[in-house]
Amino acid sequence: MIDPKPATGSETAGKAATRKRRFGGTEAQIRSALKFYKVLAYLTGAMLLLLCAELVARYGFGQYLFAGGTNAATGQPFGFGFADAEPPGVLNGVNLSITVLIVHGWMYVVYLISNFRLWSLMRWPFLKLILLALGGVVPFLSFIVEKKFHADVEAELAANPQAPQRY
Repeated sequence: MIDPKPATGSETAGKAATRKRRFGGTEAQIRSALKFYKVLAYLTGAMLLLLCAELVARYGFGQYLFAGGTNAATGQPFGFGFADAEPPGVLNGVNLSITVLIVHGWMYVVYLISNFRLWSLMRWPFLKLILLALGGVVPFLSFIVEKKFHADVEAELAANPQAPQRY
């Protein structure tokens, strides 16, 4: 009969050092998720900057961005531009300020899906998912975070060429 022996510290350290990096998908899946994330990071970042400009116009100057409608004061057709928020400066026009809010909100939801997809395929710690998610909330951060994580993914794929080939 063989007596079981407990693992020593040197044997455990050797196994951890030789363990290969494991990904949650193939290289093609990871690159696809990275491209999806990159596109949404730039779109969400641009929409966030537009949203910040719209909020400054609304709360700083009391103006909404409108397209179409009629000028409430003169009755003339209104094309495109800023108009008073209170009292309404444009009647029956499309309030583009509200549209920017809604589009950014839904785009951020899709951005979070792209974050989760990349995070789960790379099997990163949870803190990285939080940092990815903050990119769509803090102005200019999505551009910085995208550049950093894009480089991280490329480096990890290059350092572990056999790891994503699990299927």
